[in-house]
Amino acid sequence: MPFPELTERERQVLDRLAAGRTNDVIAAELYVSNKTVRNAVSSVYAKLHASGRAEAIAKARDAGLGRAPG
Repeated sequence: MPFPELTERERQVLDRLAAGRTNDVIAAELYVSNKTVRNAVSSVYAKLHASGRAEAIAKARDAGLGRAPG
C-alpha cells in the first residue's frame, strides 16, 4: 500500500485528489465537512513533503492512485 504514513482518511482524500476531484466533491463523497477535507489535504502535503496540490497529485499518480479500478 503506498504512503503508509497516511491515515486511511488521508489516503482516501489523496486518491480523490489524484482523480481530479475538488475539495467540495471529496467532502460530499466521503460525507465529511469541507474543513475535514482541507485538514486532510494539509496533512497529506506535510507527510508527503509536497509543496502543493500539483506535487501531491503527481506523487499519488506515480504511486498508482487516482485511477479508476479495473
